[in-house]
Amino acid sequence: MDKLVKVALIGCGHRSEVYASYSLQHPDLMKVVAVVDPKDVRLKKTGDMFSVSKENRFHSVEEFLKAKIVADAVINGTMDAIHYKTSIPLLEAGYNMLLEKPIALNKEELLGIYRTSRKHNCKVMICHVLRYAPFYVKIKELINDGAIGDIIQIVSEENVSFHHMATAFVRGKWRSIASCGSEIMMAKCCHDLDVISWLKSGVKPTYVSSLGGLYLYTEEKAPKGAGSKCLVDCDVEENCIYSSKKMYLEADVWSYYSREYLDKFEQKEGEDLLEWSLKENNPLGRCVYKCDNDVMDHQSVIIEYEDGTHATHVLLGGTMRPSRTVHIVGTKAEIYGDITSGEIYLRTANIGKKEAGEELCDEQLIKTDNSGGHGGGDYRLSADFCHFINGSSTSISTTEIGDSIYGHMIGFEADKAMKEKKVVKINL
Repeated sequence: MDKLVKVALIGCGHRSEVYASYSLQHPDLMKVVAVVDPKDVRLKKTGDMFSVSKENRFHSVEEFLKAKIVADAVINGTMDAIHYKTSIPLLEAGYNMLLEKPIALNKEELLGIYRTSRKHNCKVMICHVLRYAPFYVKIKELINDGAIGDIIQIVSEENVSFHHMATAFVRGKWRSIASCGSEIMMAKCCHDLDVISWLKSGVKPTYVSSLGGLYLYTEEKAPKGAGSKCLVDCDVEENCIYSSKKMYLEADVWSYYSREYLDKFEQKEGEDLLEWSLKENNPLGRCVYKCDNDVMDHQSVIIEYEDGTHATHVLLGGTMRPSRTVHIVGTKAEIYGDITSGEIYLRTANIGKKEAGEELCDEQLIKTDNSGGHGGGDYRLSADFCHFINGSSTSISTTEIGDSIYGHMIGFEADKAMKEKKVVKINL
C-alpha cells in the first residue's frame, strides 16, 4: 500500500488548489504540510483550506527552503514566467515536484530544469492533465492495441469559448507575453501538443511551421458606442456577449478568475464587491476591444515527424462552444472524437460498400467517467503523482518530465516559425 505523500504548495493559485484538493478526498494518500505565496490573502485562504499550521505558511521559496520543511514533494503552481526561478532551488534542495505546464518559457530553461532534476535525482511530473482524461486514455489504448494500424496524420483542434478567451487571454493574466511570459500556444495548447506527442509514442518531431494572428480583440473591431469599461461608459453593454456584468455577475462564469483580484479592493457599503470592483480597477471590467492584450486569437501549427508522418493543431479563440476535437488517420482505420460530448468513433472500411463502418467506443465510460476538470483528468493526475512519488505502478498517462520535452519544443519552435513565417527545424 502506498505511504502518505506530504506536499508543499508553491504558489496558492487555482491550479495548485485543484491538484492539492485530492488530499481532501484521500487524506490517507496526500497531505499538504506547507504553503508558499507572496500574498497574505492567498496564504490564509489556501492554508486554512488544507489546515496548514501558521508557522508553515511562507511568503517566498527562500523562506520555505530556510525552514527545511520535511516533504516528499512540492506542487509548483506558480505563473509560467517564474517556473524556472522557483523550480531550480527546490530541485537543488532535493524536493520531488509536480510542475504546472508549461515547464518553462524557452528551450534553455526547459533543459535547465530537466538537467537539474536528473543531477539531484528528483522525480518531476508535469501537469499535462489531458493525458489523464478518460477520453484521451481510451484513444491511446485504441492506438496501442493496433486498432488503426500506424498513425499517418493527426488533426486536433482546441476551441476556446468567447467567455474563456475574454477572461483569461484578453482581460486576464494570460493576455500578454509581458504579463504571462508565454505565447498563447504554450499557455493554452501546451496540453494539446503534449497529447499529440504522447499519441505518437515518442517519435521525434523534426520540423514545424505555424501561422496565426490577433484579429478580433483589437480597438479597430470595437462596435460603435463601446466604452473602456463595461459598467461605466459603454453604450452597447446590454447587447454585448462580452459584457463583464453578464459574464461575471449574472452568468457567474469563470468566477474564480474574476474574484482573484478582490484582495486589492475594500468593501463599499451597500454594493457587491465584485460589481464595484468591475467599475473600478478590476481588469476583468474592461472592454475586450480596448485591453493591453497581444497574444494570438487564432493559430495553426503543422508538425512533421522523423517517420514521415504529420500532425496539425488548430487554436480557435472566441468560439461559441468550447471543445477539443481529434481526428487520427491510420493505415487500417481512423478515430474521431470530441471531448465535450465525450464521443469517440472508430471508423473502419466496409469492403465492397460505400459507407464506412463506425463504432461508438465505450459509451458507458463516456456517460459516467468524464467528470471533473479537464475531462476528468485533474484528480487522476494527482493520484498518479502519489503513485509516482511512492515508486509504485503508474498509469499509461504518466507525464515524467523526460516525456514532456517534445511537446514543449514543438510549441517553442512553432511560435518562432509564426513570427518568422518559415519552417523551423527542431533540434534536440
